Amino acid sequence: MSGAGPRGLDLARLRAYLNAPPLSATMFAGGRSNLTYAVSDGTHRWVLRRPPLGHVLPTAHDMSREHRVLAALSEAGFPVPRPVRLCTDPDVIGAPFYLMEHADGTIYRDADVLTALGPDSVRSLTLSLVDTLADLHALDPAAIGLADFGRPDGFNERQVRRWKKQLDASRSRDVPGIEELHARLAAAVPAGGPGAVVHGDYRLDNVLIGEKLQVNAVLDWEMSTLGDPLGDLALMLVYAGRPLLVSDRGIRTPLSVPGHPGLPELAAHYADRSGRDVSDLHWYVSFAAFKLAVILEGVHYRYVQGQTVGEGFDTVGEMVAPLVAQGHESLDGTLEAS
Repeated sequence: MSGAGPRGLDLARLRAYLNAPPLSATMFAGGRSNLTYAVSDGTHRWVLRRPPLGHVLPTAHDMSREHRVLAALSEAGFPVPRPVRLCTDPDVIGAPFYLMEHADGTIYRDADVLTALGPDSVRSLTLSLVDTLADLHALDPAAIGLADFGRPDGFNERQVRRWKKQLDASRSRDVPGIEELHARLAAAVPAGGPGAVVHGDYRLDNVLIGEKLQVNAVLDWEMSTLGDPLGDLALMLVYAGRPLLVSDRGIRTPLSVPGHPGLPELAAHYADRSGRDVSDLHWYVSFAAFKLAVILEGVHYRYVQGQTVGEGFDTVGEMVAPLVAQGHESLDGTLEAS
């Protein structure tokens, strides 16, 4: 018999597996990929991650891979939640999963909440975000046991091909300029420098911020690999120009919040902290805009096919054209989001 708990988490089986006191759990809102739960026995708090419900490709949503990178990074002193248990037996809760320590902090998803911090604090928080990313990229993958975690050679070329295939699989309309953007990107792929551990989806609302505005923990490592670190930086810069929260008060981006540094300053700060050459950053920002445009076009495709559940999907398609424009503008030498 199944034990009571949120959908996708059998608490009775989990309790038996852990040999623990009675457990309670709630699912974290916001995730559309791997499922994340807060779990407690009344004394201790953990976070549990498992793949989404339904059919999952064998190579996707790899809990062992996420557990491995968290273990390596926490041992190296990088701010991530410390993993405490990996279970690869799907019979326990219906899927492989891992437990990690609960990390305290605030996730800033609302631009109004961010604004309330004041300009000086917003600036400090944002630069701390850049510092943390540079510190991640400074780690030697071989020294922390991640030498075989990915293939840095040819990384950028593979990424350009991969996201073009994603675009081709998500066509429900003509998107002016997107084919030309891909062609421009493919014609000028930078070789890139030495590979590093990359997060793959690094942005403000994927980190927990502490009371002193320091990064307490970087979350959501399912896209992590060994790759080109400038891709992480570029995607963070593109996200800074995307809405944090859509509400009746309108759409606001992190860049619109008083005190938030502009993209050129953030890039220069990363270069100073990391010692990396960012002279090719315009290409990386253009590709990040293309990648995010393809992702949103895929969401729009599922919406028009009637495959989405919930509200807000009807306006996703409107976000694609500005990203395509940003991609072209970046290749033309304009770093700031329009």
